[in-house]
Amino acid sequence: MASLAARALPLARTHSSRAPSRLLSTTRVVRQETTPNLGTVPAAKKPVGAFRGGIVGFLFGFSLASSLAAYHLLEEYKLASAALQASVEELQTSTAKVSAHVRRIEAVEKDLKALSETSATKEDISRVRAEVKKLYDGLHVEFLDLRAHVWGIQEDVHALSKKNNTNVRIV
Repeated sequence: MASLAARALPLARTHSSRAPSRLLSTTRVVRQETTPNLGTVPAAKKPVGAFRGGIVGFLFGFSLASSLAAYHLLEEYKLASAALQASVEELQTSTAKVSAHVRRIEAVEKDLKALSETSATKEDISRVRAEVKKLYDGLHVEFLDLRAHVWGIQEDVHALSKKNNTNVRIV
């Protein structure tokens, strides 16, 4: 095997020393003519292998899926944030209403306390009632005494008016 490789090496050197040229004719003169260098020919692209293509496809699909998932997650976050903001605003309005009600209740309690301090108790009312009853009874007794006195005067006036010879003049 070593001898085969030793024989192939000089052949490979002779072929590589020649400039790559395209042969258009078969004559020796035309073959030895030098052609101007038009540039290097770009190397042919290697076809993408199945393994490398699978990795690229997987990465592309994963990035596409993750970007869509991130987009949907962002949309869900926006919706949840908007719902949370709406509930916070609703909570603020209800808190304001509750605090207004509490202030009104405190004002009513303050007024009630002031009224209860200035209002009369049952004992006060019963004492005043007893006093009024005593006054009424006293006035009734005085009224009856006055009536009896007026009746007595009326009797005297009537007795005097029956006597013919007596004149009563009231000035």
